[in-house]
Amino acid sequence: MTGASQTVITRAEERPREAWDDPAKGSVAWHTLFSADITPTDSLSAGIAILPPGGTNPPHRHAEAELYFILEGNGVLTVDGLESPVGKGAAIFIPGQAWHSLRNEGDAELRLFYVFPTGRFSDVIYEFSD
Repeated sequence: MTGASQTVITRAEERPREAWDDPAKGSVAWHTLFSADITPTDSLSAGIAILPPGGTNPPHRHAEAELYFILEGNGVLTVDGLESPVGKGAAIFIPGQAWHSLRNEGDAELRLFYVFPTGRFSDVIYEFSD
């Protein structure tokens, strides 16, 4: 999309559910809410990520910093080797290039809102550990 950013109101249910096509990249799925290729927005990309019970978003990193806000569920976040329990209401800042992972340790889905400081989600290049 081209032109100046505009106000956008959307819901996860209005966006397709996406997931990695490689099981080694975990069991996380997501709905991209804001990305310049699908919305008239140009400075942030964001969405909702979902981890099923027992699911993982394995160790990975990317150049961009990232924000998480846990909407529901409980899990363990690991950033550069340090584990922290996280649950509903937790706001998390993950520095760029930090190795991080998340696993759902609850009996229900873990859902989180994520934000990247880049206009397109496709600009975020994920590097997974071995």
